[in-house]
Amino acid sequence: MNNTGLLYTDTLAGGCHWSMRMRRGTSLRLIDTDGGANVGMLFYNPDNQLERYNAPDTLKCQHTFKLTKGNCLYSDMGRIFCSIIDDSLGWHETICGNSTAAIVKHRWGEHTYQSHRNDWYQNGNNSFLIELAKYGLGKRDMAANVNFFSKVEVADSGELRYAPNHSKAGDYVTLRFEMDTLVVFHTCPHPLNPATDYPRKPIQYEIHTATVPGDNDFCKYSRPENQRGFENTRLYHLNQGTCTHD
Repeated sequence: MNNTGLLYTDTLAGGCHWSMRMRRGTSLRLIDTDGGANVGMLFYNPDNQLERYNAPDTLKCQHTFKLTKGNCLYSDMGRIFCSIIDDSLGWHETICGNSTAAIVKHRWGEHTYQSHRNDWYQNGNNSFLIELAKYGLGKRDMAANVNFFSKVEVADSGELRYAPNHSKAGDYVTLRFEMDTLVVFHTCPHPLNPATDYPRKPIQYEIHTATVPGDNDFCKYSRPENQRGFENTRLYHLNQGTCTHD
């Protein structure tokens, strides 16, 4: 699993949002505690916020439509924010984006904070904007996000179809960070979720120290493109004067 010491753990309730700076050499383990969770997530370089997660490059350079163990999540500068070192699901989607206030209102009605307090219905788009504002970022800094624990397939007709009950209680995914990364995430519903009631699914997250990727690292050698991505990341740290390993 390439995880070592547990540094921190907490739970994020369903329909909420959070952000934090993950350090290089740590890992983030997400656990679906009840089943049916969705974790929308974005990544930024905290030392150069113009560098952020690039979904098209992540998919095309690894020749995949989905994310799972062995895949790396790329920045728009060809570097690797993090690698998926463990995964119980085998499919996480990164093309459908976020729920919006209009989607939530149309599908589940409108529950405002003024009327329902902590039981109000939040959406992924506004959740990201709230967290990004803490770092001086805004709407123009948004990018296509990952939706961990969610699966969307392409039907023969060409339409995208959400797979209900994809993630079960106890399913998990672990990200090992290859560079310092600002992580912004929420637990709001997937935009294609057809549930009758507003899905309020919590997750547990754990921060661990992580072992250094070695010469036989599965993520690094799963694709030739990933070897170049790791080298780009190594060169970045070398120029930063912080490179301590290959």
